[in-house]
Amino acid sequence: MADLSDPKAALHAYLRGNREDLIWKLDGLSEREVRLPRTATGNNLLGLVKHCLNVEAGYFGPTFGREFPTPDELVPLTAFDEDPQADWYAREDETKDGLIDLYRRVGAFADQTIDQLPLDAPGQVPWWPDRQDVTLQRIIIHVTCDLARHAGHADIMREQHDTAVGLRRNNSVIPDDYDWPAYVSKLTKLADHFG
Repeated sequence: MADLSDPKAALHAYLRGNREDLIWKLDGLSEREVRLPRTATGNNLLGLVKHCLNVEAGYFGPTFGREFPTPDELVPLTAFDEDPQADWYAREDETKDGLIDLYRRVGAFADQTIDQLPLDAPGQVPWWPDRQDVTLQRIIIHVTCDLARHAGHADIMREQHDTAVGLRRNNSVIPDDYDWPAYVSKLTKLADHFG
């Protein structure tokens, strides 16, 4: 357990938690199920993982003068010129297990950056044209917020797929044996009152 009284340890713990929350939403699902578009804009669970691993590799790599050891496994910035959604879906030659493994390696790479630098370490984000100068603290917060947002997307997509819900793998924080159809009916009636 991280010492949450230490600002850097606390920030790092929340980043790691969001990373793991996102990955576990793919547990038990087939290749097809993790790739299947779940929204009108094509969002899918495996695409979220691929996007987030590229986010972490970029922000904790080039921003601080580091390069991921196998950069050819990542989506290069030039790919977005041809396909602005290049990191939002798995190609046919990429697999769920392969991308989860890559994300774990990217996570270890990001963790090294965080472990080796102080919170006030300066960095520059090459793809931010107007505000390139940053600190490690700002990047940890930025990436944690981005991952939390996408973990929330994954929560909804997984719930829509098979009703698997919960905050953590072993702690759903959702009431057991709750009458969800009755609850949804109650909320629908409340909404209809205003219709």
